Amino acid sequence: MAGDPGVDAKVQVSRRNFTLGAVVVLTAACTKVSQGNAKAQATFWSQYRERFVLPTGRVIDNGNGNISHSESQGYGMLLATIHNDRKTFDSLARWTAETLLRPDIALHAWKYDPRELNPVADPNNATDGDMLIAWALSRAAQQWQVPDYAQRSRAIRQAIRSRLVVERAGRMVLLPGLQGFADQARVVVNPSYYIWSALDAFAALDGEAVWAPVIDDGVRLLSDARFGPLSLPVDWFQIDSAGKLAPATDKPPRFGFDAIRVPLYAAAGRRLAVAETVVAWWKTYADGGKLIPAWIDVITGETAPYALSEGGMAAVGRTMGSPQPDALAQDYYAATLQMLARDMI
Repeated sequence: MAGDPGVDAKVQVSRRNFTLGAVVVLTAACTKVSQGNAKAQATFWSQYRERFVLPTGRVIDNGNGNISHSESQGYGMLLATIHNDRKTFDSLARWTAETLLRPDIALHAWKYDPRELNPVADPNNATDGDMLIAWALSRAAQQWQVPDYAQRSRAIRQAIRSRLVVERAGRMVLLPGLQGFADQARVVVNPSYYIWSALDAFAALDGEAVWAPVIDDGVRLLSDARFGPLSLPVDWFQIDSAGKLAPATDKPPRFGFDAIRVPLYAAAGRRLAVAETVVAWWKTYADGGKLIPAWIDVITGETAPYALSEGGMAAVGRTMGSPQPDALAQDYYAATLQMLARDMI
């Protein structure tokens, strides 16, 4: 279902152009980062590496039973390229390929659980993890002149484009995974899987014609997928057979744990228009001197009885150009959000 023309005109952001408001906020955010102490940035990476990256090249999610997943591997690989740490990158890339890469298609199993007899029991992928891995491999290939990394990235990108992009009601939609997210009745979408910087990198590598439909329809889709009185995104939403958008019926209708990355990726990827309602909601708390809750039910307005983590506040800072937390969080996900807020391009 096409969006209202007036809304489309307001929110559509091309791959190369974005609003003046986005420029202002991004400039403020980038200025704060550029003025930061380079030594402190390196210290954050060394702390992150020591805390979450095992010598074998496995990134552990210490808030979730020390499992690993394609997402954590992708984040680690991306950060290693940003910090020019080839030794760490090589170990991460090796473990990821040897442990998570599926034998039938160039995608990765989403979870590794060391507590299980079969640590990789579920072969289903997580699309954001594959996107991060492909993006990081392409960066490493160029940065360190490694043809094998370029080939691996190309194979993953091709698999994502051919197997994880479907058309629904005239839109090209990015599936969260190979299985369990699409049937005749609906397609389920996780808006935080739209990593704009990665998609832009894919378009530069493979050509605009390959990725432009995914990018442009994705911008329109996330701009339309706002719900409740505050018009906020949710962690998961669905598109029915007629193209109607609604919060996923089998998930809480919350802007929370997953969707916190929507404004973070929008800021890094120069598409802040898709997160303008989030910024407006956060601003009501900032103006009132209140702590931002960790989640909000977009339909009822109920909020979490606890505040955003350090990682969540880092996402706020990157999006709104406000100061970053000055200590690395102890939790993997919160620390990763902090690292992305400081370093993601």
